[in-house]
Amino acid sequence: MSVTLDIRLKRANKVYHEGEAVTGVIVLVCKEALQHHGISLSMEGLVNLQLSSKSVGVFEAFYNSVKPIQLISSNIEVAKAGKIPGGKTEIPFEFPLLTKGNKILYETYHGVFVNIQYTLRCDMKRSLLAKDLTRNCEFIVHCQPQKAKVVPTPVNFTITPDTLQNNRERNVLPKFLIRGHLDATNCVISQPLTGEVVVENSDVAIKSIELQLVRVETCGCAEGYARDATEIQNIQIAEGDVCHGLPIPIYMVFPRLFTCPTLETTNFKVEFEVNVVIVLHDDHLITENFPLKLCRV
Repeated sequence: MSVTLDIRLKRANKVYHEGEAVTGVIVLVCKEALQHHGISLSMEGLVNLQLSSKSVGVFEAFYNSVKPIQLISSNIEVAKAGKIPGGKTEIPFEFPLLTKGNKILYETYHGVFVNIQYTLRCDMKRSLLAKDLTRNCEFIVHCQPQKAKVVPTPVNFTITPDTLQNNRERNVLPKFLIRGHLDATNCVISQPLTGEVVVENSDVAIKSIELQLVRVETCGCAEGYARDATEIQNIQIAEGDVCHGLPIPIYMVFPRLFTCPTLETTNFKVEFEVNVVIVLHDDHLITENFPLKLCRV
């Protein structure tokens, strides 16, 4: 006999803050009356840490101790053993979003080596012959906005062959002068990163100008720390040999779930950077890196 189990949250965006109640309904649809041995709902918040393959040998002791950090864990009984009538049944629930002890609810974040996730899980126990039913539903936690006002810190930059740091072939590089600015490196996560870039002159034609958003994830303990940078998104802001002296706008929206307010704890860190990348026609890559501090206001 077919039966479907679903969890539906009241909020369409599934975003909650600490102290609020996560509310919704458990939806059961079956053709005929259904016998069950109890329905329970559990809420869990976990930080999953993992090391990149290049760090495994270095931190062998630590590698075995990367256990998930539990932020929240609670369970409620939604319905005692009994019978559910045929058709559609909706069972409402309300779950307070509260931590145990002095734990902090970090913001939901889907990374490569750090993953912060909050889920609701509904379990319906059935007789031995019938399979138990389980349904998971992720909801999103936003950290409490900070009260202080974020003061934008504009950053001006000038890129020439002489300003490049990791450059062993300075003599063979073509001459170029690129200026620009970022309106702020202290960024509000719900607002775009803005600024502009101007190609004053370049001996070699420009192929492309790109913005690269990078996450820097650090996992570790007393034995040592593993720090890994991975790309989140890459946006092309100019293609081809752009007009010299023309301001090109920089505009990048921070993607939901793949970014979170800059986070630093004893076991892990999540930081962000942006690279302005200029690709020349001879495939030389010119990169200028800017650390960002993200916050929610």
